Amino acid sequence: PPARGRRSAAAGGQRSSAPAPPSPAVRSHHVSHVAVFTRRVADFMDPPPPTLSAADTCGAAVKLLRDPAASSVVVLDASRRPAGIITEQDIVHRVAFQCDALAPLEPVLTRPVISISERDYLFQAIALMRRHNMRHLPAVDDAGRLCGVLHLHKALSHSVPLLLGMIDALTPDDLQRNIGEMKAAQVRIAVGLLDDQLPAPEIQVLLTHFNNDIYRRVAKQALAGMRDDGWGEPPVGFDIIVMGSGGRGESYLFPDQDNGFVLDDYADAEHTRVDAWFVELAGRLTQALDEIGITLCKGFVMASNPLWRKSLSQWRAQLDGWLRHPNDAALRLTDIFFDFVAVFGAGDNAGALRDYVTDTLPRRPAFLQRMQRVQRGHGVALGLFRRLSVDSQPGPHQGKLNLKYHGLLPLVEAVRLLALRAGIPATSTLERIAHLTARGVLSRDEQDHLGGAFRHITALVLRQQLEDFQAGGAVAAYVPPEALSEREKDTLIRALQAIDDLRGRVDGEFSGAVF
Repeated sequence: PPARGRRSAAAGGQRSSAPAPPSPAVRSHHVSHVAVFTRRVADFMDPPPPTLSAADTCGAAVKLLRDPAASSVVVLDASRRPAGIITEQDIVHRVAFQCDALAPLEPVLTRPVISISERDYLFQAIALMRRHNMRHLPAVDDAGRLCGVLHLHKALSHSVPLLLGMIDALTPDDLQRNIGEMKAAQVRIAVGLLDDQLPAPEIQVLLTHFNNDIYRRVAKQALAGMRDDGWGEPPVGFDIIVMGSGGRGESYLFPDQDNGFVLDDYADAEHTRVDAWFVELAGRLTQALDEIGITLCKGFVMASNPLWRKSLSQWRAQLDGWLRHPNDAALRLTDIFFDFVAVFGAGDNAGALRDYVTDTLPRRPAFLQRMQRVQRGHGVALGLFRRLSVDSQPGPHQGKLNLKYHGLLPLVEAVRLLALRAGIPATSTLERIAHLTARGVLSRDEQDHLGGAFRHITALVLRQQLEDFQAGGAVAAYVPPEALSEREKDTLIRALQAIDDLRGRVDGEFSGAVF
């Protein structure tokens, strides 16, 4: 699945799933006026600064800071995690002419230390340092250990003043009040990245990251509000998961809510008390998300629905029930569920649930057959003689190509089926294709054709959504054929043919040839 990142609680997040690091092509891409939003902290951080333990003295810190290259000293705990920081300003304000050289460092440390994951985006680090008036930001690895330091002047040297307004718009203190500015900033960034010819799936990863960051911030605000209102701390640990396109890292501009809770197991006798607490949290979370533009799910796939709010053991039991009785409702629910990923919490419960799905599905061929039969009707937008087929129903989309339902959906579903059968835990479509190729399920040619199809169709849909948004119209996945160049039409036809060929192959394998 998407790699898990980690940053300290002081940095504003807990361990959670994050999009995979950019490809080498992205790392080498020139830093344009918006490319900073694709860069990670690890791309710009310096090696770790000098370090000491809390038992060391102020004199030892001053001695290290005499090095012209050193502007801070990080104090580590026994596990080499940042426990505090001493900067040149700290020496001036708290040590010089105030403390003996042999005085311990403990009383003069800046605590708690704010740190950030090396996987996080550079714009998040800039926003964090600006918000807390910091010049030095320790970077940590997935285990929370110090791995580098980011200096504000260096981070800003790869930006420009114009970008600061966009960064602030993406990370406002008041999400409800500033949601319009935040969405407009996302659109400007997506437009700039498309103009810079960044592949559309990588822009989707970034949009997903923006949305997941909103989830984390809203969740923190909801938890703080519950504490203020006398609800106290969570009675058990929990993860918030998102499903569907958000779980695959394939978000577009205006996603709706597909979320749930995976709680620590607890005694049955505690259910009324525990569930009441999480009913309240779910209500606050989903309502707040709706108010800032991540709309309520029309199918009620939200943590406010008890179907999507369960302990780890309850989730396993529910999945077993779906697999034993694959009726239409169960198939529809699992189709949404299988792409889940954690966006808030320690990630352990979501990880254990992912392991259970990965281990169980390869042993349930009858269920996968039923899934495939339901998906047979999801064909591609090709008619007779391989001509593009448009929507013929009267309405605003008549004459347009529905590239989400008749392009991306058949590909996503077929690749997901093959990945579940093969026991592949990845959730993104391109990652699944890569793993299936590595295992010999798909050929290199199939990987090339299907990956290219996904990138091309995604780019067409994203471009159309951006144009719809900028024109003030309804944002959808319908593309007018006249908006495509002849080359784009030819490429689209070949892409849809590749997807249709995959569907034919999957149909043959799942209809009895394999099982």
